Amino acid sequence: MPALLELEKAYASCKRDARFKRELALHLKEYAGRPTPLYPAKRLSRLFGGADIYLKREDLCHTGSHKINNAMGQMLLCMRMGKKRVIAETGAGQHGVATATAAAKFGLECCIYMGEEDMRRQALNVFRMELLGATVVPVTSGGRTLKDAISECLRDWTRSVRTTHYLLGSALGPHPYPGIVRDFQCVIGREVKAQILKAEKRLPDAIVACVGGGSNAIGIFTPFIPYKKVKLIGVEAGGTGIKGGKHAARFADPRRGRPGVLHGALTYVLQDAWGQIMNTHSVSAGLDYSAVGPEHSALRESGRAQYVYATDDEALEAFKILSETEGIIPALESAHAIAHAKKAARSLGKGKILVVNLSGRGDKDVNTMIDLFGKKKGGHAK
Repeated sequence: MPALLELEKAYASCKRDARFKRELALHLKEYAGRPTPLYPAKRLSRLFGGADIYLKREDLCHTGSHKINNAMGQMLLCMRMGKKRVIAETGAGQHGVATATAAAKFGLECCIYMGEEDMRRQALNVFRMELLGATVVPVTSGGRTLKDAISECLRDWTRSVRTTHYLLGSALGPHPYPGIVRDFQCVIGREVKAQILKAEKRLPDAIVACVGGGSNAIGIFTPFIPYKKVKLIGVEAGGTGIKGGKHAARFADPRRGRPGVLHGALTYVLQDAWGQIMNTHSVSAGLDYSAVGPEHSALRESGRAQYVYATDDEALEAFKILSETEGIIPALESAHAIAHAKKAARSLGKGKILVVNLSGRGDKDVNTMIDLFGKKKGGHAK
């Protein structure tokens, strides 16, 4: 609690500080590459039929995903608190890479905790983090994925809080983290609002984003929450299907997904009949988490946002479709949003506008895709 209270006080001070905001905006512009484009995906729109689809190109940020927005913000916050070391958890590796990148830029010691299973799936990102000077610590407990990496980070932080800042990567965990991450990611939604008004002279009819912990989704959703006519749709990882239990769909599985507490937040959690946290499955390491950010739970219960899921097979199909129709290779996490965009575009119909948050690029997933497509073809993917 002392660590969280210290962080809450420091962040409240930074929120009021115009100089802090100007410094962050400058780094995001000159280093991270903001603003990112809002791209009209015309071939994809014609293929899917129905609404006109725009892609918010967070994949074009430095390091390849939206994660750099939060990493830069929290790194400045860390230095304001006088901390010299940062730790972070990572699943898909993108938050780890963004944290290691920001630590290298500002000259801070960096340690990344990553589940052993995720390290296997994301070997390229592990190498990138090490190349950037970070120490990558394998986590061998539990399911050896994101949930377990977060647990190890919290243990480290309790031992080293006087010198260390825990740079949590998604809009989850104990207060004030969900609000901090949301605020730093809201740059996505603010840009989309200005860009779509310039391009179409009106707001979109719907916005779709993938939801693991939910940082990219809450970042694009939040500026549109007051506009009730804009549908907000989050896409969870359906894995191999809801009935079999091998998934990470906290909202879609009524038997396992129930309110509970994980990592300091009351939210929807996949748990067994005795409240024990269940392991998850997704082809995408970044959506492979047992809980969801608490604000997403609130949005779902209030009815302001709708949450659906896409299976592994649907995400893999969307991965190929976007690559072949637009020349954009998406992260497997983002491919879940593209998968649902097919259904959403047709449901909305002609003359409507659909914005999809393309939260990351797919370089990190190429080895996974080679293995998966190779197995489906009975050999190596060509």
